[in-house]
Amino acid sequence: MTEHRYTVSVEWLGNRGTGTSGYRDYSRQGVIRAAGKVELPSSADRAFHGDRDRWNPEELLLAALAECHMLSYLHVAVQHGVVVTGYDDEAVGTMVQEGRGGHFTSATLRPVVTLADAAQAELANSLHHEASGLCFIAQSVNFPVLHEPRAQ
Repeated sequence: MTEHRYTVSVEWLGNRGTGTSGYRDYSRQGVIRAAGKVELPSSADRAFHGDRDRWNPEELLLAALAECHMLSYLHVAVQHGVVVTGYDDEAVGTMVQEGRGGHFTSATLRPVVTLADAAQAELANSLHHEASGLCFIAQSVNFPVLHEPRAQ
């Protein structure tokens, strides 16, 4: 077994002068950093008093699932001799709020894969299952990650 470690820093930028003196007295803005990378402006979702112009944790989780699947899929495609020339995904996640907490109930990835050889569309679509099994992020969540692929 090989262990990999990842480090990020998260800084809260939302003190408006009185800290967390009241629920509406502070901003949810922050910044996510990792050495040598572009900073990500972050916030809560707008529904939780956040800034819609910044990435929220729910979007970041969904983005991690979609990107991990894409990278796993591209790897599997190479192994099966499928030449991918384009890949786009419009992922959707569903989260339910219960009381003061909540959880994701599902994520659906909708990758559209462009192929060098359209005759391989059926094989290309079938590779998403194998790719899902290789995706570290999908294997780490406790909700279903569904796939609605389309190869062209």
